[in-house]
Amino acid sequence: MIIRQETDFDIEAISEVTREAFKNLSISQHTEQFIIQALRGAHALSISLVAEIEEGIVGHIAFSPITISDGTSNWYGLGPLSVLPDHQRQGIGKALMHDGLKRLKAMGGKGCALVGDPEYYKRFGFRNIPGLVHEGVPPEVFLALPFDEKIPQGKVAFHEAFWATA
Repeated sequence: MIIRQETDFDIEAISEVTREAFKNLSISQHTEQFIIQALRGAHALSISLVAEIEEGIVGHIAFSPITISDGTSNWYGLGPLSVLPDHQRQGIGKALMHDGLKRLKAMGGKGCALVGDPEYYKRFGFRNIPGLVHEGVPPEVFLALPFDEKIPQGKVAFHEAFWATA
């Protein structure tokens, strides 16, 4: 498996992987592929990685800048993370996570936040941080991972592309 930065040739495959990964998830509004397209169109995809095997692209992860009301900068939102259903539970998501977080740190990122399954993301060090909130999202599924000792406090806002519906 190769983890690499997306290219223009990968865009349709990324959409397909994302659609398939979220198709049967009841918690999904099934707009994840539109979020990625909107982030790309707004030049807000700070990191967009694909996992590729012989059959082609089987996974994708996206990171984009977020704002925090206390003025903390260089924090990023993770999402979506997608792996084709037939390739889940084989370490692809884990590899994308590790590579993506490593790249965020290398480019000066100070932390990362997400909305997702706590059981999955806590294994990477993500946790609930009291005082760091994403309005309208239950605190148990809003998780963050500071890369240093400075822990922000306040309201987190993801890029407006996260409200894309088509």
